[in-house]
Amino acid sequence: MKRTGRRHWKVGLSFAVGLMSSGVGADTLRCGSSLINTGDRTFEVERKCGEPVQRDLVGYTLGAHQRREMMREEWVYGPDNGVFSILTFEGNRLVRIETSRAN
Repeated sequence: MKRTGRRHWKVGLSFAVGLMSSGVGADTLRCGSSLINTGDRTFEVERKCGEPVQRDLVGYTLGAHQRREMMREEWVYGPDNGVFSILTFEGNRLVRIETSRAN
């Protein structure tokens, strides 16, 4: 009976650690020996990761009273080991990090 309790505890701990580590990957990206995080400024990302292979103006975010607030851009890096990194900026802040397999 004691062994079963210990086993469930270990399984639960492993599951919790897995959930925590999967959330970190969505907010952080490694560029060489540096890390970038959501909230970083464009100049910080460019200093750490270099020039992206592509920059796209996606549009503008709309604020109160439907006026233009911030430019929305996507920067693409890679492919690195067959994976593209797509970074979305609003204004000059990194708001989203996505990855996509190269075809």
